Amino acid sequence: MKRRLRWRTRRRSLTAAGATLTLFGGMVAAVAAPAQAAAGCTVVYKTNHWGDGFSAGIDITNTGDDLSGWELTYTYGGAQRLVGGWNGQWSQTGQRVSVKNAAWNAKLASGATVNVGAQFASSGAGAAPNAFYLNGKRCNDRAAKPTVALNGPSAGATYSVGAAVPLTAVAAAAPGATVSKVEFYSQDGLLATADTTAPYTLTWTPKRAGTYSVYAKVTDSTGATAESAPVGVTVTKEPSIVVGPTTLTVAQKGKVAYGVKLSKAPTGTVTVTTARTSGNAALSVSGGRTLTFTPENWSTPQNVEISAAATGTGKGAFTTTAPGYAPAKVTVTQVDDAAGVYEQRFLDQYNKIKDPANGYFSPEGIPYHSVETFMVEAPDHGHETTSEAYSYLIWLEAVYGKVTQNWEPFNDAWELMEKYMIPTHADQPTNSFYQPDKPATYAAEHPDPSSYPTQLDGSVPVGRDPIAGELRSAYGTDDIYGMHWLQDVDNVYGYGNTPGGGCEEGPSADGPSYINTYQRGSGESVFETIPQPTCDAFKYGGPNGYLDLFTKDASYAKQWKFTNAPDADARAVQAAYWADVWAKEQNKGGEVAATVAKAGKLGDYLRYAFFDKYFKKIGDCYPASSCPGGTGKDSAHYLLSWYYAWGGALDSSAGWAWRIGDGASHFGYQNPMAAYALVNAPALEPKGATAKTDWSTSLTRQLQLYKWLQSAEGGIAGGVTNSWDGSYSTPPSGLPKFFGMAYDWQPVYHDPPSNQWFGFQAWSMQRVAEYYYVTGDADAKTILDKWVAWVLDNTTVNASTGEYQIPSTLKWEGQPDADWSSTSGMPPANTRLHVTVVDHTQDVGVTASLARALSYYAAKSGHAQAKQTAKDLLDALWQHQDAKGVSVPEAKADYKRVADPVYVPPGWTGTMPNGDPIDSNSTFMSIRSFYKSDPDYERVWAYATGASSTVPVFNYHRFWAQADVAMAMADYGGLFNE
Repeated sequence: MKRRLRWRTRRRSLTAAGATLTLFGGMVAAVAAPAQAAAGCTVVYKTNHWGDGFSAGIDITNTGDDLSGWELTYTYGGAQRLVGGWNGQWSQTGQRVSVKNAAWNAKLASGATVNVGAQFASSGAGAAPNAFYLNGKRCNDRAAKPTVALNGPSAGATYSVGAAVPLTAVAAAAPGATVSKVEFYSQDGLLATADTTAPYTLTWTPKRAGTYSVYAKVTDSTGATAESAPVGVTVTKEPSIVVGPTTLTVAQKGKVAYGVKLSKAPTGTVTVTTARTSGNAALSVSGGRTLTFTPENWSTPQNVEISAAATGTGKGAFTTTAPGYAPAKVTVTQVDDAAGVYEQRFLDQYNKIKDPANGYFSPEGIPYHSVETFMVEAPDHGHETTSEAYSYLIWLEAVYGKVTQNWEPFNDAWELMEKYMIPTHADQPTNSFYQPDKPATYAAEHPDPSSYPTQLDGSVPVGRDPIAGELRSAYGTDDIYGMHWLQDVDNVYGYGNTPGGGCEEGPSADGPSYINTYQRGSGESVFETIPQPTCDAFKYGGPNGYLDLFTKDASYAKQWKFTNAPDADARAVQAAYWADVWAKEQNKGGEVAATVAKAGKLGDYLRYAFFDKYFKKIGDCYPASSCPGGTGKDSAHYLLSWYYAWGGALDSSAGWAWRIGDGASHFGYQNPMAAYALVNAPALEPKGATAKTDWSTSLTRQLQLYKWLQSAEGGIAGGVTNSWDGSYSTPPSGLPKFFGMAYDWQPVYHDPPSNQWFGFQAWSMQRVAEYYYVTGDADAKTILDKWVAWVLDNTTVNASTGEYQIPSTLKWEGQPDADWSSTSGMPPANTRLHVTVVDHTQDVGVTASLARALSYYAAKSGHAQAKQTAKDLLDALWQHQDAKGVSVPEAKADYKRVADPVYVPPGWTGTMPNGDPIDSNSTFMSIRSFYKSDPDYERVWAYATGASSTVPVFNYHRFWAQADVAMAMADYGGLFNE
């Protein structure tokens, strides 16, 4: 379970002092407005009328800074006359009404509400005021909106004309307001009268057949409204049989199943039968051929099982019928199977992942980080996604191509990634102004968010970018071909930075939105981040957008900026290498050739991760003012660092752009398999003039880093940095160095320590094991021999019961024995660097990744215990299946921190796109009020605020983890023919 602590901060410095800390390159385009502390307020106005008068009750909520005195003013539009008031000093001049605080309620804290009231004489009902002002600040005048989510029906559900469709919604009002009503709509309009009390429900009976897009709309007491995301449902003219999924893949000798239910309750017993109606005769119904439904169980799915014979391939159509119900069809594809049960498990898991009903993908086909939405890890919402998830999709589809010989999904996955996660020219419009000899302006990083904003300092020397020119020459463009790392798939935050040039289009924008989070040093956890747009046009945030939260400068320019996570791009290259190998084994190499070539291009640009952040010389680089800039490849450490980033002006006439690398490298990001592919696979050959040479150097350097960091027990320690504390400070005396870069047991982030999560061990060493399997490299084997022995000593598994434990939290002591800077040979073994396994976990994704590493190692070395442990782990994992995949309960004690404060500099104020205020009183949850409509909000918030002592427990379905489970099964089956 402790892996989650790693996840909440593993991306922390992807943008720390990168994206907006180095934006200007010495050029500015807009004068910064002075920061001002501003009041903020919401008002709820209610009246009670009688014949010639009325009373007015007003709730005033202070959403700004604490107030020591206050005055509310507003204006009537008719003949309303003040008679008297209470809880304040009331007065009226003409139609303008004022109420000042009484002595006892002068202090109005941020977030506090005060009620005032008065009696008025009037002729007629009169209209309510349309504007209220607190200390001169207009209330209800931000984009604050209520939130609403449609929890039912399920997307893709089928019903019959005349059948009841249950609609349910969860809604929350804007700050200081209450929910007035929730209405349910389809594209045809309002479905029924509003529901004014929670829970908000409607039983809708559609009267015509067709496809409906239903949604909920909430209105709060301020009159603000919001709509939920729509859900598509199908209504048939007659009662129908409903099946899902409608497409399945099965290996020879394997079995698959799909669910069957009715769209409408029957009046009596209904017998449903299924038969193959066309296609592959090797497929047959082996279970659920006849099913019985009653008025009690009609909506509960029952399974039909399809079996595949030992021979035969191709598609078969199965039709499920019942008297009085429209039939339903399912297509099953049988594929050749040389491996048996484990590749069938891959197909079973793949079918679950690709089943639309399980919710892994957005309408565009983008993989969510997790099916579940209440998710705070590195992404701070489950329906965000990362470049990591895209790379896992590409990898998953490569394995699918190996198993099924169908390479269309692999090509489609790369095209999806290219469309939505690699910024287009419209997204990075001013790269042509980039000057390689002035790549970026220096700004020091700081360990704690409270030290931000940090000062831009043009006097600190920076180096020259040595690859920009050759990339432009090779590809005919100044644009970067690399994935941005984070995407708000459902535009939950509402920035609307849509791929293809959408810059802060706002909450109403369709499709995914690029976002950033981490920005403020190694001590910033996910619970302390302030999300911000990648295209900052100053529409949201403060007067300078979000820029002056992170940097100090004389002026600020509207700009775009992106950040790359090198491990994800390298994983995509790794997957493309295997797609090329496997497709050629099937004589289908031509089907993937164009996509594989793009992987070479991705790897070409990935070299930006080889360079120091400001292209300074590698080795003994301190202090910042005297460490010189590089003049060629002397600024390259040749390791995969934590990020590279790039950006520029929005104004094409401003004429500037910037690029940075990173001097900090974590062993967990290294990928010798990708390096080997880019050097040795002709289909992936990058076009950059020095690319193959760079990647060849990197391959050797990565293996040397693993060996230099390997503890006496076998675990791999953290990493190295060319910029101590992110500011080129002097490292502590006595620290050993790797090519002049200081050892760091927790590189990049410290909350929690970046190398306490065992998952980095499994992820990275799986790549080493693949490299060893392909090449037989003796150095890789030496590293793996020691690492595998350590892992096996700390892993227990009982395949028959499904019980298993793998390492989770790691503790490190000591340091490497000596410096290393030789370009040949391997460092000696360490005796003074030690690792202890603090606790264990059943994390399904890490377990699958570990099994994959053990499988590749055993397949090459013949190590019997490694093979058996891999098999036992996979068999144990498979006993934790559910309808969506494989999962185990996770206790999320770290969710106590959703109530944590978020540091905002004193006096800085701004708003999120939904109107959530950003100020010195902000917390993680206060700037993410959309979580209030999440079905898991109440139990998490009760725990975070102490109202409940029960730690919230989730069964998460993370995309990367579920994909790793599937691929681990296929790897083992293919490697050992079992």
